[in-house]
Amino acid sequence: MKFSIAVTSLCLTTASAFAPNSCPTRASTNLFSETDANQNVFGTKSLEWGGNDSDPNAKTVRLRDRLNEADTERRKAEEEAARRERAAEIAREERLAKIKYMQEMPDETPAGTVDEFMFKEGVQDQLDKLDRELVGLVPVKQRVKEIAALLVLDKMRRKLGFETAVPSLHMCFTGAPGTGKTTVAVRMGQILAKMGYSRRGHVVLATRDDLVGQYVGHTAPKTKEMIKKAMGGLLLVDEAYYLYNAANDRDYGQESIEILLNVMENQQDDLVVALAGYKDRMDSFFSYIPGMMSRIGNHINFPNYSADELVAIAGVMAGQLEYDIDDNAYHVFKQYIEKRMELPFFSNARTVRNAMDRARMNSAIRTFERFAINGENGGVCQVSDLKAITASDFQILLDDIENADLEKRIFA
Repeated sequence: MKFSIAVTSLCLTTASAFAPNSCPTRASTNLFSETDANQNVFGTKSLEWGGNDSDPNAKTVRLRDRLNEADTERRKAEEEAARRERAAEIAREERLAKIKYMQEMPDETPAGTVDEFMFKEGVQDQLDKLDRELVGLVPVKQRVKEIAALLVLDKMRRKLGFETAVPSLHMCFTGAPGTGKTTVAVRMGQILAKMGYSRRGHVVLATRDDLVGQYVGHTAPKTKEMIKKAMGGLLLVDEAYYLYNAANDRDYGQESIEILLNVMENQQDDLVVALAGYKDRMDSFFSYIPGMMSRIGNHINFPNYSADELVAIAGVMAGQLEYDIDDNAYHVFKQYIEKRMELPFFSNARTVRNAMDRARMNSAIRTFERFAINGENGGVCQVSDLKAITASDFQILLDDIENADLEKRIFA
């Protein structure tokens, strides 16, 4: 009995020793006062829901808002569907009216003459300029006239109501330097503008340096910037094969090509892309990028000029600068051209332009010595003296080639 009482007393004493003190614990852990259970101890307003979920009126308001939102979305969808249906109905009515008009239109209905459209649209004027500015290049001029004829006939068909589609106007110009590729590109841009296939008709010349960046993320902005400049006109990419480097799969030029392909496909109504370069290298380029080849519908090859054609080009250049070449000077210039054509780095019309610049300089030196240094005619020269290019002016060029060392002849 005494043992039981002792054990009971010991248990009670132990329990009271380890029992938690209710008053201090409540004071240290209760962060909110008993009067406001939603009070924020940080001094800001509580974000907890302050309404009463059991309030039927609040539930009704929320349900009504949801129903109204759903009803608004449904009305918008119905209006959009009705608008599309009405647009399709209008298109069907216009299509049926056009078919009826075409069926009832007599075959004898006058459509106008091709010459009338050629002159009225200004196309013939551009073709005449091409004939005046470009000597020779008969196949090139013929191809340009064929493209112009397609555009003119397409516009005549459109005027009568026939179905038309914008033809593929992307081009590829192949040939040696100085054969007139840039000049033809400028004329084509103006023809497209005259016919309404181009908003502005300007030509933007670009090379690899203009399109391809030097580091990751630099190529796309450069290419898009050049495309933006050319929008509404013609983008001429000179030596386009340098965009692709077959020896380096990580070359940034591939990104530029992909952007060009996308633009040529999706924005062909507002941009014409023309690629230019040597024929063999362009063929190799197309073999690596078949998608580019399939998007180009007009391939124009520019042949090299003959010696007689280059002499005629010299006459055209002299006339544009208001110089007169003596009749006996043409033979000397042809001799110079024939010898220059046998040397490396010959560039057709560009070589002629450089030769004409040197002939003009020789003419200026000769005239200066006659009237300023030697005092001929009292130092008074005539207009004909200022315009004349003589055989002696070209003979200096010919002597430079014949007398220069083999390594230096290309600079003559």
